[in-house]
Amino acid sequence: MTKQTKLGDTFTFPRTALSVHRVGYGAMQLAGPHVFGPPRDRSEAIAVLREAIASGVNHIDTSDFYGPHITNQIIKEALYPYPKDLILVTKVGARRGNDGSWILDRSRETLVESIHDNLRNLGVEALDIVNLRMGGFTAPEPGSIAEPLKVLIELKQQGLIRHIGLSTVTPHQLAEAQALTEVVCIQNFYNLANRGDDAFVDGLAEQGIAYVPYFPLGGFTPLQSSVLDTVAASLGITPMQLAQAWLLHRSPNILLIAGTSRRTHLRENLSVAKLQLAPEVLTELNAISIATR
Repeated sequence: MTKQTKLGDTFTFPRTALSVHRVGYGAMQLAGPHVFGPPRDRSEAIAVLREAIASGVNHIDTSDFYGPHITNQIIKEALYPYPKDLILVTKVGARRGNDGSWILDRSRETLVESIHDNLRNLGVEALDIVNLRMGGFTAPEPGSIAEPLKVLIELKQQGLIRHIGLSTVTPHQLAEAQALTEVVCIQNFYNLANRGDDAFVDGLAEQGIAYVPYFPLGGFTPLQSSVLDTVAASLGITPMQLAQAWLLHRSPNILLIAGTSRRTHLRENLSVAKLQLAPEVLTELNAISIATR
């Protein structure tokens, strides 16, 4: 029988004192449509955050380019002063255009400005974990990451960053980074249909490094799978809940950061911690990646 995952199940980041529940919360959807501008219902956004913390969540994934600035400002309004065990994980490496466009930007100037924006809008003196975002939305880009990473290392030495992670990277880029600094987590595009990182997940688990998948149901092009829909219906849950539960079963170093701007949806997301998937269910779900290749 597959081990049941509970919200209380924890992961400890390597060589740190940071320990989080594996079911966290992603704050991207707290901003307005297309992650730009203010939310439709700010009071509901604040209520979502407070209920997440009250339910045991102690890992929030965010970025100051959500909004921009707005998501972090809402987090501060809702939760400051922060619970002692709350880990805020942010990311840098992009900025927003005036038209809401996403602009990848890992220049020194933008990285430094982004760190100070996160500090100011979250109201903290140091950021728990900062992910350096490389690549596009769904795939890494080849090449060295040393130059932008060294900027974050300098800011870490200044005490503005406690720990460094990477987003949308390859195993080779991780190895390059590890020659320069400690890396505590990887945040990449991964779900039960997009499993190009399977070996990467396993390798990170051996090192004790967290793997934080985004787009658990496909993101901008939602996964269409009759198998997923049928299995979810047979279990009396939604396809999104099933996709997240599969991730928890996939490897003990996987952390969830599904997001929402509604409390009803938040409760659905958090409930996946209690789901127990039988071996035959996992076999059916694992076949999805083969069928969609």
